[in-house]
Amino acid sequence: MKLFRCDHCGHLLYFENIRCERCGRTLGYEPGANALVSLEGGSDVFTAPILDNREFVFCANAAHGACNWLVPYAPGADPYCRACRHNELVPDIKDPADLARWQVIERAKKRLIYSLLRLRLPLATRNEDPAHGLSFRFLDEAAAPVPVLTGHDSGIITIALAEADDAAREQRRARFNEPYRTLLGHFRHEVGHHYWDILVGPNQSNHAEFHRLFGDETADYGAALAAYYARPAPEAWQQGHISAYATAHPWEDFAETFAHYLHVIDTTEMAAAFGVRLRPEVDQRGELTAHLDFDPYAVSRIEDLVDNWVPLSSLINNLNRAVGQHDAYPFVLTPQVIEKLGFIARITHEAGLVQWTVPGPTGPIPINTPAAA
Repeated sequence: MKLFRCDHCGHLLYFENIRCERCGRTLGYEPGANALVSLEGGSDVFTAPILDNREFVFCANAAHGACNWLVPYAPGADPYCRACRHNELVPDIKDPADLARWQVIERAKKRLIYSLLRLRLPLATRNEDPAHGLSFRFLDEAAAPVPVLTGHDSGIITIALAEADDAAREQRRARFNEPYRTLLGHFRHEVGHHYWDILVGPNQSNHAEFHRLFGDETADYGAALAAYYARPAPEAWQQGHISAYATAHPWEDFAETFAHYLHVIDTTEMAAAFGVRLRPEVDQRGELTAHLDFDPYAVSRIEDLVDNWVPLSSLINNLNRAVGQHDAYPFVLTPQVIEKLGFIARITHEAGLVQWTVPGPTGPIPINTPAAA
């Protein structure tokens, strides 16, 4: 994630800002330009001076305090932005508690979509590609007729609404003995399953490399998960896996590694935006030295990322400890894990060089207002 500046007055801005605190200008995020732009105009249609006075409207979900992304103005077009048009089911926004949880979920989801767009990964909606399109279901466990499990199924990602509640999520983290459990982490993990289906499963070369690094995914998935929850993780699992859960099944190993790749590049981008330079005086051998003056989304060599990530993660962990919090990144990157991360880096960068097309429906894409609202 990067920092932004108000194009009207130069004030520092953050990704979720909707108004400049200095000049009072209304702000909106334009994903095509990867810019948080100041806006002029009326209550519905705005112009963006920095973007040649092009006309925009806010995503329809802005009315619910759940989005600050812009949509090019075109009467009769899809009223939802590049991120919100992937929503299939959302909670009852008439319930103030559910609305607040959904707003939290949307903030995490927008950060996910930001990364996917920056990597130029295929990002079709379910309407555009009924077989492989990405969609989200945000479900209230109390209102669901069957138990709600956060997970992925053929491009459909389900997130339990309770994951937006800090207390409930912490309770689950402790129950499952997880060192790290965040809403954004859920999104990044589940979308890893989605991109396995697109970038690995049908690609013979990538699949062979996956098999070598992660193992045989044809092992019974349900049985593997049951076995994982029935016994402790294998001894010395840290040597080859980024987390204990990654030992459950090769698919989970890939999804966990994919999530951590997004953790690394997005956090490194933010550190670089803040001008972070690491060279502690106590570091005699340069092991904690980092010069974050590059775009991690454009770096394909995993070694370049890791060389800067190791000292950066040490910094943020120790900053957290200084204010009495858990480590922000309680994980170890061993040579085997780094090789797996390198595989993720390679296939995502190769995918980003491809002009992706989807079959899609013929004619205009229908607007499913109830599902996307």
